[in-house]
Formats: sequence, C-alpha cells, structure tokens
Amino acid sequence: MSTPYPFTALVGQTDLRLALLLNAVSPAVGGVLVRGEKGTAKSTAVRALSTLLPQVDVVPGCRFSCAPTAPDPACPDGPHEAGPAAARPARMVELPVGASEDRLVGALDIERALAEGVKAFEPGLLADAHRGILYVDEVNLLHDHLIDLLLDAAAMGASYVEREGVSVRHAARFLLVGTMNPEEGELRPQLLDRFGLTVEVAASREPLQRVEVVRRRLAYEDDPAGFAGRWSGDEEEVRARVVAARALLPQVRLGDTSLLQIAATCAGFEVDGMRADIVMARTATALAAWAGRTEVRKEDVRQAALLALPHRRRRNPFDAPGLDEEKLDRILDGFPDDEPEPEPDPEPEPEGPGEGPEDGGPDGGGPDGRGGVPPQGSGPDAPEAEQEPEPQAPDGPEQRPEERPEPQPSAQENEQAAVRAAEPFRTKMLSVPGLGEGASGRRSRARTAHGRTTGAQLPRGQLTKLHLAATVHAAAPHQKARGRTGRGLVVRKDDLRQATREGREGNLVLFLVDASGSMAARQRMGAVKGAVLSLLLDAYQRRDKVGLITFRGSSAELALPPTSSVDAAAARLEKLPTGGRTPLAAGLLKAHEVLRIERLRDPSRRPLLVVVTDGRATSAGSVGGDPRELSARSARLLAAGGVASVVVDCESGPVRLGLAGVLAADLGGPAVTLDGLRADSLAGLVKAGITKSVRTPSPTLRRAA
Repeated sequence: MSTPYPFTALVGQTDLRLALLLNAVSPAVGGVLVRGEKGTAKSTAVRALSTLLPQVDVVPGCRFSCAPTAPDPACPDGPHEAGPAAARPARMVELPVGASEDRLVGALDIERALAEGVKAFEPGLLADAHRGILYVDEVNLLHDHLIDLLLDAAAMGASYVEREGVSVRHAARFLLVGTMNPEEGELRPQLLDRFGLTVEVAASREPLQRVEVVRRRLAYEDDPAGFAGRWSGDEEEVRARVVAARALLPQVRLGDTSLLQIAATCAGFEVDGMRADIVMARTATALAAWAGRTEVRKEDVRQAALLALPHRRRRNPFDAPGLDEEKLDRILDGFPDDEPEPEPDPEPEPEGPGEGPEDGGPDGGGPDGRGGVPPQGSGPDAPEAEQEPEPQAPDGPEQRPEERPEPQPSAQENEQAAVRAAEPFRTKMLSVPGLGEGASGRRSRARTAHGRTTGAQLPRGQLTKLHLAATVHAAAPHQKARGRTGRGLVVRKDDLRQATREGREGNLVLFLVDASGSMAARQRMGAVKGAVLSLLLDAYQRRDKVGLITFRGSSAELALPPTSSVDAAAARLEKLPTGGRTPLAAGLLKAHEVLRIERLRDPSRRPLLVVVTDGRATSAGSVGGDPRELSARSARLLAAGGVASVVVDCESGPVRLGLAGVLAADLGGPAVTLDGLRADSLAGLVKAGITKSVRTPSPTLRRAA
C-alpha cells in the first residue's frame, strides 16, 4: 500500500482542511463538497484525511462493519453474538465515476444461486464505506442512477437492495466527500443539499507559497515514507486533537442565542428547507469542540454559515455560489455578544463630510460596512472629491445632451454592445424518437445498462446484466436430460440471458446563433437570448451537452465547445455582441465540423441543431462565391448527415422574404417565425424538431411550422 501524503503537509487551503476536520470530529455534519479548479490538491487532502480518523471496533468476520456494542439487528451477516471486538483503521472507499449499480449497492451472488440454489448477497461499496469515508472524485460526472442511490443511502443511513428475488437491508452511515471542477458541469440541487459543507478552492497566486507546494511535492515523490516520517509528529498531534474533540463534543452546549442566530441567518438568506439550520447547528458545535470549548460562540455560527450555506443559495444553475459576508455580519450583529461588555460612549456625529476618521478607520468605518465610502449617487452631502464633474465640451459653446453628436461606429463592422437576455421560462419535455444508446441522462428513451428491465436476449459478448427468470426458464426444460439430482439448477452457458433495460439518455443541443447586424434589434435579440437561456436550463435539468456557435462579419466562431457546463454557455450567451454582415454558410459549415468531431468522440449521442437567424446570407466568408447558393449547399450537407435541425425565423417587418423557411427546407427541418417565439413556442418547436424522423423529414410537420 502506498504511503499517503500527510494531511499536515498541505500548504494553504485553510477552509478545506477545516471542513474535513470538522467532519472527522462530528460525522453527523454531513460531508464535504470540494469545488475548484484542477490541480488544487482536492483529492490529496481527502485521501490524507483517512489517516487521521480513529480506529473503529467491528464484529470479527462481519462484512458490514457492525459495532460490537450495538450491532445492526438487520445485518445480513447477523445475528451477532457477544464476543471480543476487532479494531481496524477507518476505511476510505472510493467510488469510480464509471462504477455499476451492482458495485455500489451489492447484488445477488449469481454463481451460488445457480449452482447451489441459495440466495447469497454480495455487498457493495456502500457496505464497505459504513463507519468510514465514501469519496467520489468528479462527483458531478457521476451517472444519475448512482447519484439517486447515494441520495437515498445518505438520507436514511441504510442501503436497501430489492432485486432478482433478493431483499437486503444493511446500515450505511458514512462521511460523504465529493470533489468536482465546476467547468465540467454542475450538480443537481438535490445532491448539493445532501452535502453538509462546501468549500471553494483555488491555487495560490503567491509565488512563495507556490514554491513551497512544489518543494514539498517533489520531496514526497522522491521518498514518500521518509517525507511522511518527518511529518509524523504533526500528524499524531492532529489525530489526538480529533480524538479529544470527539470526546468533548457531547458536552458542548448550543444555547438559545446561538440557535436564534442560526435560524435568523438561514431565514435572512432565504435558504429552502430546514437541513441548513441543522447542519449549521452541528457545524457550530463541532467548531466549539475543535477549539476546546463547551460553549458555542458567535464566531462559530459565522464560520458555520460560511461553510454550510453557499451551495444552498443557488436558485438556478446560472447563480454563482457564495455568501454576502456583509449581510451575514449585519444579521449576527442584531444579537447580543456572547459575553456582554460595557457599551462605549456614543461618538458625536460629524458636522461635515471632512470630519471623522480618515478612510473609515481601521475597522471599516460606517454602519454600512463599506469602509466609510458612501454609495454611488448618495446625494449632495457626498464629499466634493467624490462627485463626478459635469462633462464639459473642450471647445465651443456648451451643448445640451440631445444636441451632442452620437459616437461613430467602431471599425469592427459596426459592432454593438451585448444585449441582456429576457427572463427564462420553463420549457416542455423534449425528446428524441425511438431508442438511442447515448450517455445516461433524463431526456430521451434509450437502451442503457440501468433502468427498468424490458426483456431478455442472448448476450452479445460478455454477460453484464443477468436476467434470472429468463435464464431459469431457458434451463428448466433440460434438467432431466442433464441428469439433475440435487437442489442446484444445472445451467450451461447457452442458457444465460442478458437483461435488456430501458432508461433515459442525454442529447447534444448545438445552438447556431446569427449575431450579424440584421439581428441587432435589442428587443429581438433579448427575446432570442431568453429562449436559448430557457433551453439551457432545461438541458441542465436533463443532463444534456450544449454547444454555441455564432456567426457575424466574415466568419463563424465556436463560442463554446460541446460541454455539460451550462454555466459557461449562459455566460458566453450573455456577452454575445452583434453587428456586421451575415456569413450564414460559414456558420453552417462550422456546425457541420463541430458535429462531425463530436460524433467521433461520442458516436452514441444524438444531436439537435437549433439555427437562430432571419435566413439572410450576405457574406460568403473566405470561401467566395454566391452567399445564398453556398448556404443552401451547406444546409443540404447537414441534412445528408442525418442531423435533426430547427430554424427559428427572426425576420420582422411588413415585407418578409421567407429566407428562413427556405433554409429550413434545405436542412430538412421545421421553421418558426419570430412572432411565435413566446413562452411555449420555442420549446414546442424544438420538441417538434427532435421528434421528427431524422432522416425522413415530415412534410406535415413542416407545413404546421
């Protein structure tokens, strides 16, 4: 076994180390979610924590780690008789992203069931993690069905297995620790709420600290055992402190004042549910025990809020996690201090803007917590130095605002500022017809390795999911001919049947947005962005991949490569500028290239192309030739590749050329006018576009659009 990196040798990452230690002191806190960029020692810190946990006493021979003093009465290996206990280190069980459902929760021992005719249960990772740590690296990439199982086990403290005639329940209380890179996609809100604490980590920007990180890492890789030995004293000290804090924890008193502070904080930040209050209470208690105190103080409540609330403040996937510390201090300042102190004499109010402490004093100044700096637009009483002077013309008589000349267009093809998106709305269910075989998701029907069993078939290659009833049915007629005499069923390889299961898959939605000058109307572009933003929200909920291509001027740009991070897509969409000519063909060819590469990377994921344009083609880009003819050829190229497409017609005005409809016909998909781009129109359109036959467009659907 390799020597783990010492926990006390980590450089910086104070919040991360504190959150992990608090869970070591009080596992009831509920685990830690570590968010941050790659290469920030997230996994190293979690693996190092396991060496600091005290040993656990278990019943000898119990595969489910029952405690000798209070064994689980429903333990599959029970009942347990009184006897000597066996001590072992606390386990850290790692759940791989590609793990199967059977590996996580356990399954029937097929070999014994078929050969001996007995029901034997093979425990999974949840059983191994009982009374230890369950670590999920890249938890945001975990399949949805595994996340659901984790949610159930974390909430109930037990794992239930009901399958193939086996009904098993066993205890599964573990410290859940997950790490993730937000750039690769966000977690579902249900799973976010299950993590007690969250920590944002980032690499230090201090050169000396970065040098120390490199120096220690190189020393560890050269001699892991020797490096760990040099830190053994510090490790033992922290381990002893964890044990002492665990012993002190039952004696810590959480007073009414602290409970009111916790409740007021959660209510002030409008946190949903009551789990945040409970987690804050447990975290504040663990903080007091870690500090060697038996009384919770205001600073414990404040630190608990900073760790327990940021990930519970997100209302949608486009909200950045975080907590307003100034607001937190205002809430807590409304309560008396833990130890009353004599009130200081009131300070006289300053007579003018120039009096009082300079720069707000050492503690940040005025009651608004802004260091004495008044807010913008604070009125005539603001200091003269902070009032913006009236703009003056350099020469000539003063001009009224309406007479001042308008700024000239920029040289970058009349580029206009980005337009804010309209408010997003809830979309309808979008799905692809038939059965796909794409990645796990929540959108379209697909053949998957999990989900409900729909039938059985002969295995193609290695058997992965046995259909027990079908296997027994295939073997039963041959038992007499095979000379069966005992209980066991005589089964041969050709009797085995593979279970076919149906679940849901995710799709790739690629947006191709016209950002040329003809699309620059602010109201129009805001509505388009709002509709695309709504579909991004739906894609987040259904675990899709999304991509964004824009075209303007003389070229097309892949603004966002296909990704699971809808946060990144929303940010690129919000900053999208407009202006210039319309290289429609360049956009279609870029979409074809992106989808071709994505098909090579993930051939089982089915795409949908959403083209948002008025259909005009005024630039052939670098290819040259007639822009309209080139656009038509590019569209037919996409249709020949079997790409399902939808065209959102953004043309407006009394005279309409109908170019978007022509483009839709070349793409083999439906089109909708901009007037139909309302709350339900775009979602319904995309649904129609997806549910049509990919290779055989429906004329009825096209006429209806």
